[in-house]
Amino acid sequence: MDHGENPVSIELQEPAEPVPQLLKLISSNEVAGFDSIMQEGETPVFPNPTNSSQPNGHQRKLSISISMPSSPTGATSAGTKNVLFVQDNAKGFKNGVPESCVGSKAKPKGVKFLSQPMPKGSVFGEGANMNQNPNVKKFKDKRFDSFKTWSGKLERQLTNLRGRQQESESEDDSVRPSENEALPVDRYFDALEGPELETLRASEEIVLPDDKTWPFLLRYPISSFGICLGVSSQAIMWKTLATATSTKFLHISLTVNLILWWISVALVAIVASIYLTKVILYFEAVRREYYHPIRVNFFFAPWISLLFLAIGVPPSVASSLPVALWYVLMTPFLCLELKIYGQWMSGGQRRLSKVANPSNHLSVVGNFVGALLGASMGLKEGPVFFFAVGLAHYTVLFVTLYQRLPTNETLPKELHPVFFLFVAAPSVASMAWANIQGSFDYGSRIAYFIALFLYFSLAVRINFFRGFKFSLAWWAYTFPMTGAAIATMRYSSAVTNVVTQTLSVILSVVATLTVTALLVTTILHAFVQRDLFPNDIAIAISDRKPKSHRRWFNLNRHGSSEHNADIDTFLKFANGDTKDIEAALKISSAEAK
Repeated sequence: MDHGENPVSIELQEPAEPVPQLLKLISSNEVAGFDSIMQEGETPVFPNPTNSSQPNGHQRKLSISISMPSSPTGATSAGTKNVLFVQDNAKGFKNGVPESCVGSKAKPKGVKFLSQPMPKGSVFGEGANMNQNPNVKKFKDKRFDSFKTWSGKLERQLTNLRGRQQESESEDDSVRPSENEALPVDRYFDALEGPELETLRASEEIVLPDDKTWPFLLRYPISSFGICLGVSSQAIMWKTLATATSTKFLHISLTVNLILWWISVALVAIVASIYLTKVILYFEAVRREYYHPIRVNFFFAPWISLLFLAIGVPPSVASSLPVALWYVLMTPFLCLELKIYGQWMSGGQRRLSKVANPSNHLSVVGNFVGALLGASMGLKEGPVFFFAVGLAHYTVLFVTLYQRLPTNETLPKELHPVFFLFVAAPSVASMAWANIQGSFDYGSRIAYFIALFLYFSLAVRINFFRGFKFSLAWWAYTFPMTGAAIATMRYSSAVTNVVTQTLSVILSVVATLTVTALLVTTILHAFVQRDLFPNDIAIAISDRKPKSHRRWFNLNRHGSSEHNADIDTFLKFANGDTKDIEAALKISSAEAK
């Protein structure tokens, strides 16, 4: 067929068989007033839609002639496309069919369709404009698939439904790391450095891009629950201020406790919902946090927050709580402690002397908080059990952290606030034992005095808390300071005088101001400066060790005469025995000295 610029006539003939009745009834030409535009005041006039001389059946009333280019490149050079509409009974046409075809006995040629290639994505709006959108490129980045729960399988299925060409499975498998095996603990110590194991070593590489900002859920750490600990502990403190006998002179209303408690509930719900979404969408990232020897301690924080909400519940909301709630909340503690405390005792890479860190206090303080809640409900054996477990492991942890081994690294300035976790455990332990015994006796006072001494020993070190950047670690100030203030009020109720009452007020004011300042600062960094959640390097380490280079190659880079002499001697005896080679190396080293 000639592909020149001559018009190509597309002729539509009558069907050999009559069209079914349903299609005939819905023909647009037989519906009165269909697709007609009338001016205001104009009377519609409809021509007779049928012609008695024509046979029954659907007929196309217009013949269309389209000028097609001779080649695909002609589509861009053609100026216009001529479309001719020929009415019925026009000159040279009869009923929309050329007269030459009517008089000819030869059958008309069959209808031919000419097609042109369609640009990819032109139908679904996936052209070049969308590919230039940085948000779309970020969404399509396959380097994050290894951390997704479904590893991009759902997206690939949707892509197939939309008609895209799927990439080969072998190529994806070569990029995606193993998803069924957990990262061994040795890799964390080999690839990371620092007391919190959050800094990547110079010889290591990460599996996620380090030149761009990761998705928000990948940057959202489990340590975000520290905010919930600080705010919910404030609800307990203001409840104690309103109900303690030693602070009645302040005339604090329980309304403050009610407002703070509802704020704490909302905050816990928001933080937990975001992290639960991370568990659903990026389970691999959560699993890496769980196997991290330091991050695993923060998995106690969500449950401690729930215990705080139960302790600080306003009397107007619930005067008493069901005992079953205590067993439900303490079950996760028992499961986590069986795992972590067993690793401390059994040794290996997760032994306490190797992973000891102030963050380990979170795995201990939950025992005392649970004992405090259980004793306030009237339970006896359960609170004593958790109090005993917490006391034993706190003693071991306290001694281990106090006499840090020479191989342990000191904490950087950014992590100095976690030292206040030393104060949290004895403060809560004093109140828990007071609830178990029914009075703030000598056992409670011993624990309280230990906490008070640690509090002041840290507070007087002003330079200890200056000159470092804000981070979520700052929330480690709030919970221990609030716990010390609450314990002081309990002690003041047992030993009431001006000194204890004044100390209660001072510590409460300091704790409230600290929480308020940190809450405002956190909101500014999260929503204004947007630097609260940087890329979490600790979860993106590779599961492969870096390639080790030969020793002589590294020595040769220095180019010193001593190193070159060792290499020459080694090459001379390369075909000899191993003992000769070692002896030659010793001789050359001695001569160089």
